[in-house]
Amino acid sequence: MKKIYIPIFVSLISASFSCNNKESSEEVSNLIEAKRAEVAPDKRVALWDLTFENDSLKGETNQPEALKALIESLNSKQIKYTDAVNRLPDAGLGEKTKGLVTISVANIRSNPKHSAELATQALMGTPLNVLKEDDGWYLVQTPDGYLSWVDRAGIHLMTEAELEHWFKEPKVVITALTGYVWKDEAKTEMVSDLVAGDILTIQSETKDQLKISLPDGREGFISADEAQEWNSWIASRNTNPETLISTAKQMMGAPYLWGGTSIKGVDCSGFTKTIFYLNGQIIPRDASQQINEGDLVDADKNWDKLQVGDLLFFGTKGTDEKKERVVHVGMWIGNGEFIHSRGLVRISSFDPENPNYDEYELNRYLRTKRIVNVPSENVLSVSELLTNN
Repeated sequence: MKKIYIPIFVSLISASFSCNNKESSEEVSNLIEAKRAEVAPDKRVALWDLTFENDSLKGETNQPEALKALIESLNSKQIKYTDAVNRLPDAGLGEKTKGLVTISVANIRSNPKHSAELATQALMGTPLNVLKEDDGWYLVQTPDGYLSWVDRAGIHLMTEAELEHWFKEPKVVITALTGYVWKDEAKTEMVSDLVAGDILTIQSETKDQLKISLPDGREGFISADEAQEWNSWIASRNTNPETLISTAKQMMGAPYLWGGTSIKGVDCSGFTKTIFYLNGQIIPRDASQQINEGDLVDADKNWDKLQVGDLLFFGTKGTDEKKERVVHVGMWIGNGEFIHSRGLVRISSFDPENPNYDEYELNRYLRTKRIVNVPSENVLSVSELLTNN
């Protein structure tokens, strides 16, 4: 009789164990997803790539407090697991978990290869959090929270202490739309090109030139009239109508570049981001993020409600079957006109009598938001840029 019942007994235990495993796996997966919705609803700015397989908690994240809370929850429920999660920054980086952009405009891509989609750009002197390395590419997080990959040639790795030291050095900001760093005062050899918003360290100055250092230690000379001392520049930043319009119009005709956020090329949200950056504010990267900031001004094409600096959003309205899609943004400049990057930076109008009448954008208009002088958690002052993020 024992030979008959033992296999059945073992089979019952095995079935019970399998059932419990499945239930635990589902419970853990639900906990992971709930935490994802809480701390990383937008994967562009928060990394929460976790799974639970074969009693092992796997993946990686840069959300240490959320991971700690998840593990405490598993422990409280007495769920057995192996912790195989990679906490970012990756331990392989050692203490070099900070970085500075060291070229005029660094291309930051969606994957660690040059053929990958251009996700965004960062200007020289922009501080970055460095999370991990993959064959000469670094996963970084920009001051606005954006997560993407940059080639090692575009950044200079630093420790927190080294970055803090760099913060304390005297700085200048490039104010000319474009410029150059020269090897000597005679301008015989170029060290680097420059764009508006680049940040350099001052070494010394003469009447018409500044000797500067790039973030990676290279030195050279720039024209004094193409830059402004950092504190003076910060103090002079404002988002009044005249300044916003002036900055935007200086970029008229700049080519459209998907992922671009500099005078070398801009996409629609990169253009609005650049306008505000050069006037003292860091706003979220993409149109679908920018639309979540500020106060609602209009959703009914009542242009009288709009003020210079308001952001107009365009796309496809949501229905019961599909979500709203925000695909374009521009900035209101008054008189029925807005400026935006579509093909190139241009001015469009909603007035049918205006030669710049833009029926295409009118037909996909969604709503207008105001971020000027409206406190927002995700809109930072540029003065916060040179602090340890």
